[in-house]
Amino acid sequence: MEKEASNSFDFISVGSGAAGLAAAVYAGRYRMKTAVFGDSFGGYTSIAGEIENYPGYISVDGFDLMLTMKKQAENLGAAIIDQKITSVKGEPGNFVVTDQNGKEYTAKTIMIATGMEHKTLGLPNEKELTSKGVHYCTTCDAPLYKDKVIAIVGGGDAAVKGANLSAEYAKKIFLIVRSNKIKAEPINYEQMKKLGDKVEILFETQVLQIEGAQKFEKVVLSKPIADSPDLPLDGLFIEIGHFPRTEIAQSLDIILDEKGFIQTDAFMRTNKEGIFAAGDVINLFGSFKQDITSAAMGAVAATSAYEYLKMQ
Repeated sequence: MEKEASNSFDFISVGSGAAGLAAAVYAGRYRMKTAVFGDSFGGYTSIAGEIENYPGYISVDGFDLMLTMKKQAENLGAAIIDQKITSVKGEPGNFVVTDQNGKEYTAKTIMIATGMEHKTLGLPNEKELTSKGVHYCTTCDAPLYKDKVIAIVGGGDAAVKGANLSAEYAKKIFLIVRSNKIKAEPINYEQMKKLGDKVEILFETQVLQIEGAQKFEKVVLSKPIADSPDLPLDGLFIEIGHFPRTEIAQSLDIILDEKGFIQTDAFMRTNKEGIFAAGDVINLFGSFKQDITSAAMGAVAATSAYEYLKMQ
């Protein structure tokens, strides 16, 4: 149930992933009137499948983890509102937040936790088979494929680093590269080459189809391998890049870093007074983007917002 006693809040999180929900837990403990908005509850974690690296759980489904965070935040008085925020305007102490239906809310402080968007191949079945054998984060999900055969799509640094990590688990890795060369940091590429034939690079090759009924089974390639375009696999990782969702931040003239992420200090403060940011939309830990780091940043942002309000 959504808690919506009034439309005025001390703290609003624009984003309902790990950062937003963890921030709501801390803001609730500080007795701040809190709301969390998001059109995609739990962000990518909610569709991540089994998670085995979140402290406190041997193994937990990503959606269940987010649901637990949501219940914890609600128990501390936070309102979790399943609406997309389309604009944030106003000034410190009196921000006006508007949702997709035109409904307005006011907040004394704002946290932007809009996350990032993974680039996809845009193929049929891709969305349906996500977390059913199709993944976008080797750091998160490679350990699920111990002694299995997987493929990684991409020829950049993220794909190469993904292959290096996955080699600790998978018995065979196909690296599917659209161009005729690898564009990765030399040190990472050299490390991958040391893996020998455990990593097989398929240059000038594209994935044309992703196939599977209830779960992912194989890809169809633009060039045959072993006289067939079909490549049966246990898992497919798409590592062709991502971009932060910064539309709201840009509308507020919040400074972004050189890679397009929101720039904050160590306390999650942006250049705009009363506005904080946390989670994958900032680049505090570089490419290491995990639920635990997002939750930690959310906790810090809520604490900073509380300290800010105390000073006013």
